[in-house]
Amino acid sequence: MQRIGLIAYPDFQVLSLCTVSVFECANMLAPEPLYELHMLSETGGPIRTSSGLTLDTKKFGDDEFDTLIVLGTLVDKPTFSPGLVEFVRSAPGRARRVASICTGALVLAEAGLLDDRRATTHWAYARYFRDRFPKVKLDEDRIYIIDDSVWTSAGCTTCIDLVLAMVEKDAGKELARAVARDLVLYHRRGGGQTQHSALLALEPKSDRIQSALEYARCNLSTPLTVERLAQAARLSPRQFSRAFQGETGQSPAKAIENLRLEVARLMLEDSRHPIDVIAREAGFGSRDRMRRAFVRKFGHAPLEIRRDAHAT
Repeated sequence: MQRIGLIAYPDFQVLSLCTVSVFECANMLAPEPLYELHMLSETGGPIRTSSGLTLDTKKFGDDEFDTLIVLGTLVDKPTFSPGLVEFVRSAPGRARRVASICTGALVLAEAGLLDDRRATTHWAYARYFRDRFPKVKLDEDRIYIIDDSVWTSAGCTTCIDLVLAMVEKDAGKELARAVARDLVLYHRRGGGQTQHSALLALEPKSDRIQSALEYARCNLSTPLTVERLAQAARLSPRQFSRAFQGETGQSPAKAIENLRLEVARLMLEDSRHPIDVIAREAGFGSRDRMRRAFVRKFGHAPLEIRRDAHAT
């Protein structure tokens, strides 16, 4: 049975403990339990979470683990005790796999475990992270990254995706899928998926613009002219363009391209469809047009993004 150590500290974010449910569910669905969970901290005893709840923990010791996971925090510019950092620094010597959730990556970085490695963290902490740890190859647009034996995830809910990937590595894809189904997850995301949603970023205020965006989302494979979107919004093209720009800060053309890019990237990461099919389904028409849009937006061609996603 694999021993999993979850490393807590004062004011850690309780949402990090979503990981526990994934391990628990894997134990229930596997032919025999796979994981033994241990809550750890520098002092041992009760540790207060950011929500005010307390969690009982065991004091750091010399025990060995299969996996050690540093939990995240939402504290602005957090500081970590020397004892915590030193324990994490020694983690590769006592565990096969070391991981972080959200801003737990700051602890890994402070301990020197991310130097010259690829890593991710919550996008809101990316600038602070880069300023403090310039040796880390940070990619804040990934939901999780695996660099050899060091795993890092983005914002707290991505810990579910991270640990599902661990279950898949440990026990196979079928068990990971069964756990995702049991947890009623709508979609089990791959590590290369972006942290940002094009639709979420738009946030229109009026029902009419929302209706146009919903129409666009359901009809990306078709030509989406201003006239067609305006008709979906029950506005004239001129009224629609003005309202859309005012509510979203983007032109209709730019917003539709971002939606197409998001859908195409998801298909690249989570499917085996040929590039030509993805370009057609996402509404780019041709693979060359999609390639140019990808290079403009992401700095990489579609094939490179697919390769990187499957490598994580």
